[in-house]
Amino acid sequence: MGKKRIVKKDGESGSESQPPVSLVSKKRVDIGVLNVQSTYNNTKVVLTDTKGNTLCWSSSGSLGFRGAKKGTPFSAAKVGETVGVKAQAMGIKEVSVVVRGVGSGRESSIRGFLSKGINLTSIRDATPVPHNGPKPKKPRRV
Repeated sequence: MGKKRIVKKDGESGSESQPPVSLVSKKRVDIGVLNVQSTYNNTKVVLTDTKGNTLCWSSSGSLGFRGAKKGTPFSAAKVGETVGVKAQAMGIKEVSVVVRGVGSGRESSIRGFLSKGINLTSIRDATPVPHNGPKPKKPRRV
């Protein structure tokens, strides 16, 4: 016959408006490390504490950019801004940056993050560089 509906009447009139759950963080961290991985196709930004535990992250693809637009400096700046908003909610005051990759979003993602008023202590480039590289192709036999 179907489920019975239970109607509850609330008599409380002084309800406070709560901010969205994503803007309220239980963790309170002062110092963090911002890891930026910028490739030709995408930009990923991960905010960690000093031990390396992930606090929040974002990427161009997760913001809705698709295809060639994911690798642009504009999308990287938007990624930095979204992580900056999350970092503000956690109470982060200063950050050191580790950059990996050779994409076009390296600098703009850092600028977008810093636009939220968080202090920058250092920038380190940790782009992986091969010592020998991959094995070359065999010579073509004609």
